[in-house]
Amino acid sequence: MSFNIALSGVSAAQKDLDTTANNIANVNTVGFKESRAEFGDVYAQSLLAGGKTKVGDGVLTQEVAQQFSQGSLQFTNNALDLAITGNGFFGTIPEIDSRDFSFTRAGQFKLDSDNFVVNSAGDNLLGFPVNADGSSSSVALSTTVPVRIPDSSGAPQETTEVALKMNLPAGADPVDLDLFNPDDPLTYNAATSVTVFDTLGDSHVMTYYFMKDASATGNEWVGVTYLDDYPLDTEGDTPGVGAAGGTGPNVVGETSLGAGSGVSGYRMIFSNGGDFQATQNADGTSILTGDLQSVPIGATIFANGSDPTQTITTNFTLDSANATANEPTQFASAFEVTSLEQDGLPVGRLTGIEIGPDGLVRATYSNGTSEPIVRVALIRFANDQGLTQQSGTQWQESILSGEALAGEATTGTFGEINSSALEQANVNLTTELIDMIIAQRNFQANSRALEVNNQLNQTVLNIR
Repeated sequence: MSFNIALSGVSAAQKDLDTTANNIANVNTVGFKESRAEFGDVYAQSLLAGGKTKVGDGVLTQEVAQQFSQGSLQFTNNALDLAITGNGFFGTIPEIDSRDFSFTRAGQFKLDSDNFVVNSAGDNLLGFPVNADGSSSSVALSTTVPVRIPDSSGAPQETTEVALKMNLPAGADPVDLDLFNPDDPLTYNAATSVTVFDTLGDSHVMTYYFMKDASATGNEWVGVTYLDDYPLDTEGDTPGVGAAGGTGPNVVGETSLGAGSGVSGYRMIFSNGGDFQATQNADGTSILTGDLQSVPIGATIFANGSDPTQTITTNFTLDSANATANEPTQFASAFEVTSLEQDGLPVGRLTGIEIGPDGLVRATYSNGTSEPIVRVALIRFANDQGLTQQSGTQWQESILSGEALAGEATTGTFGEINSSALEQANVNLTTELIDMIIAQRNFQANSRALEVNNQLNQTVLNIR
């Protein structure tokens, strides 16, 4: 019997050594969780045996249990390297249409040839579909989808408004409106341009020309707008007034551009203190808001197939009752544009991927826009140690682990996702080396017990 007891001790010591060696071997394996050999004594007793004199029957390996403590983080320069701090696992599937789920803490992900996010084994990372505002449309494991980074361009956005704030020089020399010619800088006092965009994302140059009216008795200026060298009328002009020619107090260029070819302008009226007070259309009609909306731009200017009905509003932020900091001014200083902004965007190319602590994957584009793509899913279990271990630092659900529960990072008991970081193995090398020395000592002691038992048997056999 003592042979068997010593053999069980040798076996247990070997299991301890194997476990320790496996931990040491995986000290640099990302997402690896150390294991611990757990032992129990063996004690067998029959109904009629004397319990007071019974000796145990050795030792038995009860379980090699993995320890799911947090590993330290190693930071990288790859946005697709992901680490979980706290509770949860990444979900993966081997094929796009597979439902054979595996779970891992190893976040070494990259893109495959189809722009799907995969690990080194080619398994697809799973995420939740998201709405346009970035909220998850579903958080069930059954509705997760493979995470894919789009290779499409960022959608353009047409310009609908231009906000213009400037100072017109009070001391400027008045000019004759009938002599206006955009090609002759002597026929106007100031000009400024802004790039605007059509519905296809193509760029166009919108230019504002300002003239101090020589025929006016007060501080009045007339402006005209050109788009790609074509005059752009403002909405509300009376029929016949504008680029097609006509008459009106704010039509300019009647002499220089030819009779009937005058350009539809707009009048800006300032107080004696330089405050912006009123705006008029080409026909002299007041515009109470100060917002100048163009007529539909048309196919002559937009010859590339974009929407010819597009209009652009120039916002001067008129406040006729009070002087505000957002209005144009007419002070005794040089012409200065203090703010010129438009709300259009060109076509954008993908410039980067951002993954937030909540797992939201957002694509950023060169036109300054960004859009949510998907949210990386996290999965947790009632009993992590009940998971079935697989190769490649992966686990699968089992009866002992409980059912897989999916959810969003940073919510409930789910941990946080760290982009550009990897979770290192939770192996303490110093502790493992000490455990190996202890296991070696136990192995040697049990081997010695075998040797002593063998010598005793030889002694008995030598009795004559």
